[in-house]
Amino acid sequence: MATGKSSVGRRLAALIGYEFVDMDTLIEAETGISIPEIFSSRGEPAFRTLESQMVDRVALQTGRVVATGGGTIANRENLQKLKSAGVVITLTADIESILERVGEAADRPMLHGREKSERIRALLKERAPFYAQADFTIDTSSKSVEEVALEIVARLEF
Repeated sequence: MATGKSSVGRRLAALIGYEFVDMDTLIEAETGISIPEIFSSRGEPAFRTLESQMVDRVALQTGRVVATGGGTIANRENLQKLKSAGVVITLTADIESILERVGEAADRPMLHGREKSERIRALLKERAPFYAQADFTIDTSSKSVEEVALEIVARLEF
């Protein structure tokens, strides 16, 4: 969350000539409601089911940079499908950077119910074993979107 997945994904796709796909945008388009509304009306388990269905689809396609939600690869099956389809990159940031980027946004359903820094810390700890299975990780805390995208291009040797 707030590590630059969508912004970096868009820029990376432009640099390498791929199409950019944001899974949250696809889910919203398919359901006709926003991600926060899905969480509030249907709950997180229903959202995770929709997310897994979208992984099934995007994993079959090539020539795309796909931005997933932060919890997508915390599902072992999703992670394996995405890894078999291409390179999985984890973007991370320190808690202070994430808090600054999130600000007072009310559209972050995973931050509801607790103090934001506590919730971010818990999510990062819970998801760390899955994030560690990515092909590589980039800390975006003090980097611009352009710097991160260029680092990915260099590491992918495009």
